Amino acid sequence: MTIPNSDSPLRVGVAGLGTVGAALARLLLTRSNELRAEGARLLMLTAVSARDASKDRGFDMSELTFHANADDLARDPEVDVVVELIGGDDGPAKTLVETALQEGKPVITANKALLAAHGLQLASAAERSNVPLLFEAAVAGGIPAIRALRDAVPGQKVTRVSGILNGTCNYILTRMEREGIAFDDVLTDAQRLGYAEADPTFDVDGFDTAHKLALLTSLAFGTEIEASDMYIEGIRAITPDDMEAARELGYRIKLLGVAQATETGIEQRVHPTMLPLESTLAQINGVLNAVAIDTDLLGEIVLSGPGAGGDATAASVIADLQDLARGLVPKPLRLPRGDLRPYQRARMRSHEGGYYVRLSVVDKPGAFAAIAQRMAEHGISLQSIVQRRKPTDTGPHTHQPVIIITHETMEQAVREAMDGIMTDGHVDATPQIIRIER
Repeated sequence: MTIPNSDSPLRVGVAGLGTVGAALARLLLTRSNELRAEGARLLMLTAVSARDASKDRGFDMSELTFHANADDLARDPEVDVVVELIGGDDGPAKTLVETALQEGKPVITANKALLAAHGLQLASAAERSNVPLLFEAAVAGGIPAIRALRDAVPGQKVTRVSGILNGTCNYILTRMEREGIAFDDVLTDAQRLGYAEADPTFDVDGFDTAHKLALLTSLAFGTEIEASDMYIEGIRAITPDDMEAARELGYRIKLLGVAQATETGIEQRVHPTMLPLESTLAQINGVLNAVAIDTDLLGEIVLSGPGAGGDATAASVIADLQDLARGLVPKPLRLPRGDLRPYQRARMRSHEGGYYVRLSVVDKPGAFAAIAQRMAEHGISLQSIVQRRKPTDTGPHTHQPVIIITHETMEQAVREAMDGIMTDGHVDATPQIIRIER
């Protein structure tokens, strides 16, 4: 499908009037002339859909058509393009997008959960109807990461995509490092300030980052979307002691999403990572996001900026609308659906940066020797062992906080060595394990 440039406006229907939807509506109603790209059609908001028509959202809806049912918005003959901002990986959001595509209408969405779960199906539907399915706002808010992989990188070989993709986690980790306070205390404050949801599981346990990473992986490597077959670890176990140790070692802890091409497939992982203080991603603090793309011709490309919020995310939706208004119609996943390769998870391999391991070691004869022996049994070479401070507890056996830094090794080897150490009874708590990026 080609959307022709003409003097007639591109009529927009917005479903979902939460923070992002309301911000987008306000922009379209108050700045339509400023938002008009050269040679493009004017963007005109004509219809909206939400659960409550009476709620004050900071703009006048009197001249707009209101649809209580989002599917009616998709079928409205006065709507040329549907913007889905309802959220959720199923239910009304999925039905709306499917209906709009069946009606032959372009769809723009910020819904990473929907795309991670049903992106291949929806991309196929868009291709059958010969209409665009755009989702710049689904990853990293106002950062044009999707656009970079879709438009700037083709022709180059992408070897790695990584990023800080969740503003809630980055805010929490930044506060923990700067103020030396515990995860639970920062989370409570983040919820009060509106940076974290009442149920923060999706964010702090890494699932939000995983959904976004799956979309970046597909675009970067031309594979089918796969959000379920990756290693995912959140930030709940990070402590102020880990933050202090990282700083002393010259690192900063970030929740990182990483996708990397290897000779055996694609490696996708989400986990806390120690980054060198001087690295670009280590400088991204607060609620900001960043995406790093490694290519063979340009080296590392880093994009950073606000990763969430009404205006930032609405700006990405506007960018997709402007593409449609100019008549640009990219494929949903850069390649035609039939050309995407099946996702193949890479075999586990040596991690190039080694590992940080924090143990609470029972202070008794032979404990340190037994721990070292377990590591040696799994072929793990130790770079350093540091006793953090004198024991502070009492009883028949006190406990020593100990930090081990390994050389390059396999994650499976580290996990199996820790299982053995736990079985031996030489530690009194689950070991903390964090990858180190060089």
